[in-house]
Amino acid sequence: MTDTDANVSRRGFMRAAAGGATATAAAGAAGAPAAAAEEEGGGGGGEPDFGGWLGDVSNFDSVEDMRGSDEVTVEVGVEANGGSYGYGPAAVHVDNGATVAFEWTGNGEHNVVHQDGDFESDLLAEAGVNFEHTFDEDGVYNYYCTPHRGLGMKGAVVVGSDYPTAGGGGGQEPLNPEHMGVPFQAHFVGLATILAILSSLVFTFYLLKYGESSHSKGGN
Repeated sequence: MTDTDANVSRRGFMRAAAGGATATAAAGAAGAPAAAAEEEGGGGGGEPDFGGWLGDVSNFDSVEDMRGSDEVTVEVGVEANGGSYGYGPAAVHVDNGATVAFEWTGNGEHNVVHQDGDFESDLLAEAGVNFEHTFDEDGVYNYYCTPHRGLGMKGAVVVGSDYPTAGGGGGQEPLNPEHMGVPFQAHFVGLATILAILSSLVFTFYLLKYGESSHSKGGN
């Protein structure tokens, strides 16, 4: 092989190696956003996270789905928690803009107080709808009865679709790469890109180093 042929071969290989590495890197860059988009797709709802608020409420076992109604009724003073110390249902899911009408049963003196102070009724005992509140923002609204909160007289209203959701399970979840900042597929794409670039560089270095040595020996 002549000097010209060797140089041409080396230059051709370097161009091919650089082109292959660039193409692999481009594919990785395109693949990561695509994987991320796929991972982030879908959505919509989930099990509401009450932050343990309803953990000691005896008449709570699930959220009553009342979406589709402009007005929803929740009874105040139903049998629960060892007496007439409950809201019925204890938890409801309503549409954004729906009104919840709190209807006293006449069993005991109770009120309805939002945990964060967004709404509050008087302390009443008379039967009938004594308090109403319209929910105009998505979220979870925890509330309670002031004199009977310690007995478990608590409730919650889930509004719309934008609300905190439970992660599931009581203990620590096993490590899942999908819960990290980058989707699992993106990690593989990035690793493949790095390996391709390193392989090309190492092979190019090998060719230049030992190709030139062999040529020099041949010329001598």
